[in-house]
Amino acid sequence: MTQNFIKTEDGVEIFYKDWGAGQPIVFHHGWPLSSDDWDAQMLYFLSKGYRVIAHDRRGHGRSTQVSDGHDIAHYAADVAALATELDLRDAVHIGHSTGGGEALAYVARHGAGRVAKLVMVGAVPPIMLKTEAYPGGLPMEVFDGLRAQLAANRAQFFLDLPSGPFYGFNRPDAKVSTGAIQNWWRQGMMGSAKAHYEGIKAFSETDFTEDLKKVEVPTLVMHGDDDQIVPIDSSARLAVKLLKNGRLEVYEGYSHGMLTTHADVINPDLLAFIES
Repeated sequence: MTQNFIKTEDGVEIFYKDWGAGQPIVFHHGWPLSSDDWDAQMLYFLSKGYRVIAHDRRGHGRSTQVSDGHDIAHYAADVAALATELDLRDAVHIGHSTGGGEALAYVARHGAGRVAKLVMVGAVPPIMLKTEAYPGGLPMEVFDGLRAQLAANRAQFFLDLPSGPFYGFNRPDAKVSTGAIQNWWRQGMMGSAKAHYEGIKAFSETDFTEDLKKVEVPTLVMHGDDDQIVPIDSSARLAVKLLKNGRLEVYEGYSHGMLTTHADVINPDLLAFIES
């Protein structure tokens, strides 16, 4: 088990974990979290004989709290630097939420010859923002509201989000995990407020249409139909139509945070896809 940093071309130190041996699986975390959000998946796939790798996005977790580059193009380039440094080949890339967009952008723009498969879980593509091309998206006021809450009291905002819609803990029959809420808060507060503030634009306004069209590797799109953060009708159901080799798996009643709340279901499904 190793814990290391790589340095990008613009001098950003990216923290990463690299455990085990075998076919590499690279995990891309969501906003505003860190590689720690993949604990349940990394331990599971490590036990199945895979090499598991996860990094903290620039400005997040233990990576440099840099002022610039909080956009999908830089996120994807940072992953490319990591893949080059570790010489990753035949890799499976799995991304959640914003990390789903990051993983997609990496595969489409930098992954030629290095990628075996792609998985997007509760992911933001093709675009979250309501546009002329995607009228079913969310209005700008929603994202302005997120920015306002973050700027006013980030610590409280980072308690409210996991306590409510992120994990579906605001549903009447929810089994609330205080540990999951606190761990979400811990990860979020490790990162940079500036990276998180600017990251809202990155995950909401980036149009991934062309990236989706470019990807040729087998791609699994997994989404809960009770996702209150990234609504399924304006994301997964549209994204899969643009993929050359994509398949959509819908999880009835599952929330945005289903990788944590239902790891016992999601992990075997991920394994089945990887081994198919």
